Parts: sequence; C-alpha cells; structure tokens
Amino acid sequence: MPDCVGVRFDNGPKVHFLEVPSQVPGVGARCVVSTRRGLELGLVRTGVREHPHPSGHFVRTAGPDDVARWERLKEKAEELKWLLKARARERSLPLKIVQLEFTLDESLLLITYSTEQQLSLRALVQELTPLTPARLEFENVGPRDQARIIGTLGVCGSGSCSSTWLQSFSAVSIRMARDQQLPLNPEKISGPCGRLMCCLQYEHDMYRELLADLPKKGSKACHTETGACGRVVKLNALKGTVEIAYDEGGYEEVLPEKLERPNKAQSLKTN
Repeated sequence: MPDCVGVRFDNGPKVHFLEVPSQVPGVGARCVVSTRRGLELGLVRTGVREHPHPSGHFVRTAGPDDVARWERLKEKAEELKWLLKARARERSLPLKIVQLEFTLDESLLLITYSTEQQLSLRALVQELTPLTPARLEFENVGPRDQARIIGTLGVCGSGSCSSTWLQSFSAVSIRMARDQQLPLNPEKISGPCGRLMCCLQYEHDMYRELLADLPKKGSKACHTETGACGRVVKLNALKGTVEIAYDEGGYEEVLPEKLERPNKAQSLKTN
C-alpha cells in the first residue's frame, strides 16, 4: 500500500488520504495536492501512513503565492455565489445555492446546490460562462451535506458533528430515539439540517445491550413479593429498572428481577 497523508479541505471535516513522496510537511501545514478535480489547497491533518485507496497525490508545500491565489479565488467564488442566488430568485428557480468553490488553478468551478426537483440549469451556466474560464460542475446535495459545508451549531451548543469531525453519514432511525426513551418530538430529536440527529446513533448499541435485560414495554408482569400484576409502561435503561402500572391502580418503579411473567391462567384471570 502506498504511503499517504491525510488532508482536509475547506468544504467539510472529512480527511482525504493522498499519496506522498518521502518528505512531507508536518501536521497543520498548508499543501497543494492534485485530486480528480485538479489542483487544490489543503491542510495536513495526519502523519504518513499506509492507505489502500489514495484519492490523489501530494504536489508541494503551499507557498505565499498559493495561499494568496486561493484567497482571491475564494473571494471570487463568494461574489459569484451571490450573483447566482440573485439570478435564481429572478427566475423563480426552486433551488438553494450552497457553495461555489474553485480549484487552485481555476480549471474547475464546483457549484453545490440543493433542490428536490429536476431543473434545467442552463440559465445559470450562461450567467457564469463569461465570468470565468473554469469548467462548471453542478452537484445537488441533501440537507446533511448542506450542514457539513455551511457549518451549523448542534443542540449541544457546539458545532454540529457533520461540520466539525464526522467522516461519513450513517443511517439514523426513529427506533434509536425510542430505545433511548427520548420524546418523539421532531423539534427535540432533529438537528439543524432537519433530519434526525446523528448523535442518536452513538449510544444506541449500549442502550440495546441494557434493554436486553429488561422486560418489553407493554408486556404483562407480576411482582414476585406482593403478587400484584400490571403492565410495564416505562423502561429505565440506565438505572436498570422498569415502571409498572398495576391493574388495581398505582405505579411503581422496580428492579426487573422482582418481576415475573404471569402464567396463562393468571393472564386470563387479570384480563
């Protein structure tokens, strides 16, 4: 496997591994790399390590001219972004311009946008063509990628996982919120992207392990000491207890070892 170094670009926290020569700059240094898109300016984030599938190769340590050119192209991209936003509003195009990004040699301009419809972007191409010699490439992204590119705050008060460190998106389901006894209120369990929070998955495996030792919610159970029967209404996974609503009335929080499943005769009698 080739020796590679991890490089991060400005469009998100993902680290890309690129093939390197024998001598490379240290972590935190700016570098010029060649990827499928062309020359790009990146930030070294790891030391040299083997990687089976490099996504490009290291070209040189970035000099003052490289950084100055990157700054100019970044400003130009920002100006073109606001131009496209204005033109899209004038034409009532149902899309959101997320980001414009030049390669370091201005050979490519990547236009990231978001829409749920099939649209013709010819009008936007005609606006950009006279203003840059770069080849234009449009990419339609979803809500999570928007949060990754733009940068958002999570409900924890820190930067959202997608815009600070998350390397890939995993499937998040409403079952994860149920298992963690969270309120099934979209405003409480959704991130700034409008989708279920990525952090729901981090502790889900632990909750599943804890819940495996508890009776199922909604099941019938009887107290081994009092003989009172009822239905399990809540599972406290972290405390290792369950709350039972007795058929005769009242609630109690008990340890699962103090409960047993009623036999069929008891079930028919209590029902």
